[in-house]
Amino acid sequence: MNKTQALLNPITLPGGLELKNRIWMAPMTRSRAENPANKPFEIHEKYYAQRASSGLIITEGSQVSEEGVGYINTPGIYSDAQVEGWKGVTKAVHDKGGKIFIQLWHVGRISHPAFHNGNLPLAPSAINPNEKSFTPEGFKETVTPKEMSREEIKQTIQDFKNAGKNAMEAGFDGIEIHSSNGYLLHQFFNATSNTRRDEYGGSIENRAKILFEIIDTLKEVMPEQKIGLRLNPSLHGVFGMTADEQTIPTFEYIVRKLNAYDLAYLHLSEPFSDVSDISYLVTDIAKHFRPLYKGTLVANGGFDQDKGNKIIEEGDADAVAYATLYISNPDLVERIASNADLAQPDKETYYTPGEKGYTDYPPMKES
Repeated sequence: MNKTQALLNPITLPGGLELKNRIWMAPMTRSRAENPANKPFEIHEKYYAQRASSGLIITEGSQVSEEGVGYINTPGIYSDAQVEGWKGVTKAVHDKGGKIFIQLWHVGRISHPAFHNGNLPLAPSAINPNEKSFTPEGFKETVTPKEMSREEIKQTIQDFKNAGKNAMEAGFDGIEIHSSNGYLLHQFFNATSNTRRDEYGGSIENRAKILFEIIDTLKEVMPEQKIGLRLNPSLHGVFGMTADEQTIPTFEYIVRKLNAYDLAYLHLSEPFSDVSDISYLVTDIAKHFRPLYKGTLVANGGFDQDKGNKIIEEGDADAVAYATLYISNPDLVERIASNADLAQPDKETYYTPGEKGYTDYPPMKES
């Protein structure tokens, strides 16, 4: 392989985990756990093993509890059956020489009573995101969620801990906390979705409190060097999120405080929509937050080969996580190494059951 590209240089994470390159597979919901237990099975083993040349695979978001579900056919990490299913995935990836983290997920208010026996989804505050939830009966309008009690917050923190313990049992190399994209933890961070008046609302420190309590409890079941997390600081107008003047200062506080931990990495997404006309948001996330964070920083969002190499060369990120390119290019590393053409994905099969659009994209040598 051509080792002159920055993306192809190896990297060692805190704790000594050695990765072959800096081309990471970003977490992507694919809705293939079509079984009553919502567990991974052979199709997942094949899908992730096909992509094992990635420096690090970060799995699709996997709910930490039944309360955390918000989309059909997403695999969880809270039951014995799910742990057994994920064991097959981690073995398949490790047998191919790959490394794999699981993303721990709770969608919060981006859910629907159809997933919860008619009960309301949980959220920091009773504010409807006015989005659509992908239920077994198709897309449905979201509802006003139930504001979480302190007891429900504490239980959710324990659910993340249990999921982390299960992830270690399943053979993962680490976990990523999904604190991004308008889901539960992001809902706590944001002053427009969190109007609580207790210790989990109000000030920036209070709104960020749940994240650090989750990190601290996960440290009881795994080394902190096996913990990564994902943030999306300039998310606005997507997933029911509305940013305000407190948004970037909130994320600056979070990122600075993360320096007190020896985490595996911090995974930052560039804006999902054009925020260039919003004065209080940041358009270049990695460049803005790089000076604030001392650890391994991973950039995500809209990167191709050239942009990926450039952001690493300029020092604004240590690795790049690719999403949609990994759908249709299981051998993305090899294609980048040989400067080959990239296959385009079929959007119609992003979330459909079965192998079509999932494991049937051929590697370069078979194309």
